Amino acid sequence: MIKIAGVKFKKAGKIYDFKSDAFVLKEGDTVIVETEQGLGFGKIATPPVEIEKNEKKFKQIVRIATKEDFLKREEIKKLEKSAHVFCIQCINDLNLLMNLFSVECTFDQNKMTFFYTADGRIDFRELIKLLVKEFNIRIEMRQVGIRNLSKHYGGVGKCGRELCCSSFMHTFEPVSIKMAKEQGLSLNPTKISGVCGRLMCCLTFENKTYKSLKRSMPKLGKTITTKEGKGRVIRQNVLKESVTIRLDDDTEVETAIKDLTQKKKSVEET
Repeated sequence: MIKIAGVKFKKAGKIYDFKSDAFVLKEGDTVIVETEQGLGFGKIATPPVEIEKNEKKFKQIVRIATKEDFLKREEIKKLEKSAHVFCIQCINDLNLLMNLFSVECTFDQNKMTFFYTADGRIDFRELIKLLVKEFNIRIEMRQVGIRNLSKHYGGVGKCGRELCCSSFMHTFEPVSIKMAKEQGLSLNPTKISGVCGRLMCCLTFENKTYKSLKRSMPKLGKTITTKEGKGRVIRQNVLKESVTIRLDDDTEVETAIKDLTQKKKSVEET
């Protein structure tokens, strides 16, 4: 058996598993961990639990963060800020069409990663030379999507709440226009797009529920017989679990799905 604890490095970042060994840890504790990029400064997201040993190799929690570690983290933040300013200057001098929005340095100051967005591929070889010369550290340029930019800066969505991506979402799920159609939403891009300009992530949250509820609903255009008469289904109200039916005399009636089911059973029993 080995003890595994979940650690995250950002507020809404992904949770990674690390060996905790004999450390007594609780949620919210700050720890120094061993990562593929070098030492990292993170927080316990899920307390240690015992699991069976397996072939997967887990990185190690090195120690619980000390006062010196917090002071060092503040110094690293200052380094990241100065690196951001310097890199922006270099980008402007080199006329590179890229948008730098974040700089992260490993806790052991062995590597610095520059996150940016761009419309296409960027030749940043000269930029890396300038950065290495200035900071004498291993440099990585990482191009990410526009969603990551919104996740980094945060903001308020159309619902009036903090953006999902910057508050609790660990990863981005694929979002399609089909989900908006499934939920009967307006296909106006301004109404179903988030601040990043892409389809809103929240379209994925209820998609499974809508698909599940729709299975028991008659499809649009289907002919149904009600107590008011015979007609075709013209609208579905998934959340109310009802359908609107246009009768042969062009009048419209709304009927609950459960009533349609009961009528169907009554017909079968007779």
